[in-house]
Amino acid sequence: MIKTNKTMMQYFEWYLPDDATLWKKVTNNAQYLDSIGITSVWLPPAYKGQGGIHDTGYGVYDLYDLGEFDQKGSIPTKYGTKEEYLNAIKTLKGNNIQVFADIVLNHKMGADGTEEVLAIEDNPYNRNNDITPPTPILAWTKYTFPGRNDKYSSFHWNWTHFHGAGWDERQKKAGVYKFYGKHWDNEVDKENGNFDYLMGEDIDLNNVDVVTELTNWGKWYLETTNVDGFRLDAVKHIRFSFYKDWIKEMKELSGKQLYSFAEYWSNDIHSLVTYLRQTKETISLFDVPLHYNFFNASNSGGNYDMRHIFDNTLVQSYPDSAVTFVDNHDTQPGQSLFSWVQDWFKPIAYSLILLRKDGYPCVFYGDYYGIPHDAISPKKDLLDILIKVRKYLAYGNQNDYFDHPNVVGFTREGDTNHADSGLAVLISDGPGGNKIMNVGKRLAGSILYDCTGNVKEPVYVDQDGNGIFYVNGGSVSVWIKSKDIS
Repeated sequence: MIKTNKTMMQYFEWYLPDDATLWKKVTNNAQYLDSIGITSVWLPPAYKGQGGIHDTGYGVYDLYDLGEFDQKGSIPTKYGTKEEYLNAIKTLKGNNIQVFADIVLNHKMGADGTEEVLAIEDNPYNRNNDITPPTPILAWTKYTFPGRNDKYSSFHWNWTHFHGAGWDERQKKAGVYKFYGKHWDNEVDKENGNFDYLMGEDIDLNNVDVVTELTNWGKWYLETTNVDGFRLDAVKHIRFSFYKDWIKEMKELSGKQLYSFAEYWSNDIHSLVTYLRQTKETISLFDVPLHYNFFNASNSGGNYDMRHIFDNTLVQSYPDSAVTFVDNHDTQPGQSLFSWVQDWFKPIAYSLILLRKDGYPCVFYGDYYGIPHDAISPKKDLLDILIKVRKYLAYGNQNDYFDHPNVVGFTREGDTNHADSGLAVLISDGPGGNKIMNVGKRLAGSILYDCTGNVKEPVYVDQDGNGIFYVNGGSVSVWIKSKDIS
């Protein structure tokens, strides 16, 4: 069987309308996504959040409610009903597209009742520093899910199942409240002294009953949905060994490979490498440092040294464990990790993740379809071209020409399994320029065309595989043998 490059799409952005139509949209688009070269889709959290139909899914309320029960003011989630979700997964898989489910096991929000709990308030900027003695607070820690009425699970959550909370209902006061007798986990990111607590009610993953319940839920979820793997949220806040063990158990219970990748939001390559080593590389990570390199380059007015665009990145150090991306729902305007890559640089960034040999690239819905909320226009036409080039032509040996502060490039020599495969990519973050690059023997003697349309004149490749390639200022040109990639 001929191997095809893998390309993922994150099929949502933060400001999608609260109209419960996303599952239907991705179902209708499954065939098209397959045709351009999307091989997997990362879908947003499918269970009921505290805001019901208005919740993106990260304010987790009931993991078992996939849009089936009248809870939090609606039956459907923001994205649709359980039936529509399951149909979307079935349709995507029927069109050769793997489905990855976004799961959030770090916290819960939107409790059904309060409990009085002894708690110690910690300094939010140094959680190792207690600032009050044990004091009774009223915490939202009772989760009984009356709308579900114990269907699928009779497990009810109480304060013993959490490390702490972020709100004292008695004082109407926000804070970082650690429950008396509990301790923040050590195997977490060291930001703020200890970054175990993130939001809501922080789940205690050392509690045997909690781990058993989450294992039972995971088995139920896999049996119910038949997804192919997981996108794991907020792992820097979760005891590192938890997911390593949980994923291993899910693989054993399901008999599936279950590709899993995680959000460890850190620009420090050493933190990411530590996590990979502690989890035995069973979980891939988003290449956050590469995203920030793109962000910085896009905001440098052409003064970024493009020779170093891959420095201190995960795809450089651990290419087989790197999920490369340009932007996502957290980095888009108005969100907590806002670091939006400027529009002019987007084609450059996507060429660097889609057309190279390393990493598992992820295309963002907000780049592909646009973000009406912020008047961000879609880049569908360009991305369709780059995704198709990746599918059909981005194969073979890679030659790098990262030898100039502004004008850099690389070539792929193609292989015997993909007709007319091979390409040349030339990039400039400043003035236009040219570079002699070698595309290998298979494309020797060929005429190559810039499929982006940025440079109109073709390039003639000599018998040794050398050609003089051109690029306009602040853009990318992708040279291929076919005039029409479609």
